Amino acid sequence: MKFLLFVEGHTEKRAVGQFLARWLNARLSRRVGLVVINLRGSGRFGKGVVEQAGFHLARDTAGQIVAAIGLLDLYRGADWPAEKVTPAERYAWGVRHYEKTVGNDRFRMFFAVHETEAWLLSDPGIFRPEVGRRIRPEWSAQPEEVDFDDPPARRLQAAYRVAANRAYRKALDGPNLFARLDPQTAYEKCPHLKALLDTMLELAQDAGL
Repeated sequence: MKFLLFVEGHTEKRAVGQFLARWLNARLSRRVGLVVINLRGSGRFGKGVVEQAGFHLARDTAGQIVAAIGLLDLYRGADWPAEKVTPAERYAWGVRHYEKTVGNDRFRMFFAVHETEAWLLSDPGIFRPEVGRRIRPEWSAQPEEVDFDDPPARRLQAAYRVAANRAYRKALDGPNLFARLDPQTAYEKCPHLKALLDTMLELAQDAGL
């Protein structure tokens, strides 16, 4: 059996699916698959997830899909209504919007607050020492508090430029860093990631895994 994970980019496809699967499969009696589908940008996500989630779930006559999961960065992740300003307001609106739009009870929507790079901030030890030393303790303690104004990837860019004299390369550095990160470390520090993983675990266990 498997989950479908709909994401917005190459890094999420290459790294985030494996990262989530490591945590889940350490807690299940039988392994669950995780098929990651890249919808190629947040601007295409809305239309793509409606079409593809509906398509795959409708064809699953054998019941092999546990659930379809949507995952977007909260930072620039959707066309928010103007009155939705705070992270909590945007998160709640986004979940309602996408789940209603897809319209299938086996679809769940989640957001990385504020970006998946927040999860990397949870453990400075996964970075080269000169970069890790520039990850502030308050960022590591509460990664999801790294905000819209100066989001996680931008802070990593600054750290790499000063400490390593180069840019943070999302598509290249991201997968290597996620491979080093213990999912439990990020789980314990990132409440929205915890909610995502707890939901996936419950759904998998309910499916007999």
